[in-house]
Amino acid sequence: MTQRSLENIIRSYPSSDGDGVKIRRLALFNQRDADPFLMLDELVSDDEADYMGGFPPHPHRGMETLTYLRKGALIHKDHMGNRGEIRSGGAQWMSAGRGIIHSEMPELDQGGLHGFQLWINMPAKDKMSAPDYRDVPKSEIPVVTLDGGGEVRVLAGDWKIENKQVTGPLDKLAANASYLDVTLPEGSELTLPVASGKRAIVYVYKGELVTGHSVPEKPLLIYSTHGEELVLQAKSNANLLVLTGDPILEPVAHYGPFVMNTQEEIEQAIKDYNSGQFGR
Repeated sequence: MTQRSLENIIRSYPSSDGDGVKIRRLALFNQRDADPFLMLDELVSDDEADYMGGFPPHPHRGMETLTYLRKGALIHKDHMGNRGEIRSGGAQWMSAGRGIIHSEMPELDQGGLHGFQLWINMPAKDKMSAPDYRDVPKSEIPVVTLDGGGEVRVLAGDWKIENKQVTGPLDKLAANASYLDVTLPEGSELTLPVASGKRAIVYVYKGELVTGHSVPEKPLLIYSTHGEELVLQAKSNANLLVLTGDPILEPVAHYGPFVMNTQEEIEQAIKDYNSGQFGR
């Protein structure tokens, strides 16, 4: 099978969101070679002051979020009456569809917070669908121990990992998105089959992979859609997220928490929210 080539390297940068929560952000709204992924935030701090303000109530339309915690706890509440809690090792999926108003507030758990929030685009035909939501505890996320050391946590998608067929619990993600959290020891290698045409991106949140290029701290690596194998080699002990999905290939109009196809649809979302008709 043909190995995929590295085509682009995107720099992550420090930022803040919500009530002053410190994050590291990759904004991909205008990055067509990352389609269907829109944004990836890493939340990491051992200082409560960096994150305890949380994310008070705010709206979304036209996209999905997948929040995954390695350490810490978040409480989700939304206008549909859902209340959910994820703790260290768990994940939370939310499809905003035509509209949802929710909050995500941290709780102290093991001290510190380390997690990720991924935004996934929705195709135009699904953007005004009914919102949906699901929590997945750590106990439901399969873990594959690798022959050369390290491990793979399978959050979403069907994967063949060292001749083991593994399916993640999140099976309704837009664009058939898949999600792995991978730990690789220095010098080890992992080969993942990925169907030709699917997008494949890798966020290296600790350590370094062998790339043949000079890379910034915590980069996003974007691979060619040609080829059927993604080969990952650890230059040092490395932790990374592997994301795959089907490119949607539609225009992206973005304003704050709204992601639609046209500016007119964005303006309608703002009107609906301001008039109290949001999500109806």
